[in-house]
Order: sequence, then C-alpha cells, then structure tokens
Amino acid sequence: MDRRALIALAPLALIAAPARASAPKKPAAAATDGQYVDLAPVALPIIVRGLLVNYVFASVRIQLSAMANTSKLRTKEPYFRDALVRAAHRSPFFTLATDYTKIDEAKVKAVLLREAIAIGGAKEVKGVAVLSQSPKKRTGLPTLR
Repeated sequence: MDRRALIALAPLALIAAPARASAPKKPAAAATDGQYVDLAPVALPIIVRGLLVNYVFASVRIQLSAMANTSKLRTKEPYFRDALVRAAHRSPFFTLATDYTKIDEAKVKAVLLREAIAIGGAKEVKGVAVLSQSPKKRTGLPTLR
C-alpha cells in the first residue's frame, strides 16, 4: 500500500476502535438456558377416529433446577423419552382437533412434567419445553373434525 494512503486511513482506524469496543456483548447461550436434558426427537402419533393419520417428530427439553445433578439426569434420557412415547401411544391424547400436523404442546408439557418428576425427582425437574415439531405428512390428511 502507498504510504500516503496509510497515513490518510490512520485517523479513521483510531475513530473506529472505540466504537467496536463499546458494542454490547451477547451473553453465552449456556448461561442463559440453565441446566437441561434434551431428548432425542420422538415420533408422536396423530390418531383420528381410531386411525393413525400422521406422525409428528417433536424435540423436547426437560429444564432442571439449579441444584440438579445434570450428569445423572442425562443418563436417564431414555427413560424420559420412553415415558413420553408410552403416554402418546396410550390414547390419542396429544392430537390437536384443529391441526393434524401439530401436537398439543400444553398436554405434552403437562404429561412429561409429571413423568419427569416421577423419574428424576421433584427437586431436580423444573419444567418442560417443546423445542420443535415436524410432521411426517403435510398433505393427504383427513378433513378436520
């Protein structure tokens, strides 16, 4: 580069340095989320009038208390997932009457919270969150009730 160009750009570099330093820093994602156990995606059946019409693949997170033993509870992930699958196949409890491509998140949270507390303990489990839903089929479904 030319010496004149370097001299001309030097004041601009000095002005830009404080602006970069004062930019707000984003908190780390792990610090804001707390402790949790993510379940492997689970296929939950959508049953209408006794017939299986669709599956919805759901990713679920069990939120733990601050004092929970995270490593111990992460080893119990298959038990949490099994409890969710068993509840979903017991009856068409998670089927939404208004949309056969989604599950009823409130019911999933309630059922899995009860099961997670039974598996992990009331002092360990804080809540449940449904992170994502992905239906197997989007078309060719029966008409809504």
